[in-house]
Amino acid sequence: MQASDRVRAAARECGFDAAGICDLHPVERATLRQWLARGYAGNMTYMHRQAARRRDPQRIVPQAKRAVVVLKNYFSEAPAPGVSTASTASAPSPPPQPRIARYAWGEDYHRIVGDQLQRLAARLVELGSHPDCTRCYVDAGPVPERELAQRAGLGWIGKNTMLIRPDLGSFTFIGTVFTDLALEVDAPLDVDHCGSCRLCLDACPTAAFAEPRLLDARRCISYLTIEHRGELTDEQGRMIGQWLFGCDVCQDVCPWNVKFAPPTSEPRFAPRPEIAAPDAERLADIGDDEFTARFADTALDRTRATGLRRNARQVIRNAPIVGDPERTG
Repeated sequence: MQASDRVRAAARECGFDAAGICDLHPVERATLRQWLARGYAGNMTYMHRQAARRRDPQRIVPQAKRAVVVLKNYFSEAPAPGVSTASTASAPSPPPQPRIARYAWGEDYHRIVGDQLQRLAARLVELGSHPDCTRCYVDAGPVPERELAQRAGLGWIGKNTMLIRPDLGSFTFIGTVFTDLALEVDAPLDVDHCGSCRLCLDACPTAAFAEPRLLDARRCISYLTIEHRGELTDEQGRMIGQWLFGCDVCQDVCPWNVKFAPPTSEPRFAPRPEIAAPDAERLADIGDDEFTARFADTALDRTRATGLRRNARQVIRNAPIVGDPERTG
């Protein structure tokens, strides 16, 4: 068995659903330049600092020769909380259920994927990779994850900017291990399977897509509920609707997810009821200690208690508008 085949097999043994290998040549980031120049990064100033390395991943680990890119499926078949269908002609529909993005329903993916990446890195070291050149990243650092995943043949970048793999859809986490092993690379997936479909673009409740594959983060619900610091303006507050943390709309409508997304085999991603079906009233006044006790091991920790309280209070204010136009609160 060739070294590259052994690496892919090791990735499967470590718990990943797909793996590919790519080189570290510069990636075409015209979209990144345009995105930053238009101010679409909002207050994510780190994106400006990381821009050079995102364009040239060789700068991330200078001695590395390859990236081993892996996917971890997190899709859960548990129904996403949504608008209740219980209504009559004489009674208005109740307000929609507050929502949290699927990827945050279970244990923090940074821990799960990070641990599995470390095990994969150890296997690479056994194959001869120098420890100082064998570094792991999952949704952190200046790694152009989606571009490297496409280059490694794992999928294509959809119109909603998400990586889509035909047999998994887009509900996946991307992990990367840099190595100095001269592994045989995979053929990139250069075919755009989105075709003329624009369901994701049209379904976005805030019209956050300036054009296909170009997202204005300042209008994105995920950005507003997670990355945006401080209070929300009135317009921003209305934008988040009933989303407490993140947003799944553009993925939920994607045909590749509707038809092909399989349930995850990772039990630690299993939905926790208090996250998959959250209580906004309780979260609006959650104390720091309670927040830590309940959510420190989940992705919700990203917002801290302050951010989750802010979002919950806004969701409560939005409920009369979204659920019943006749109500004024």
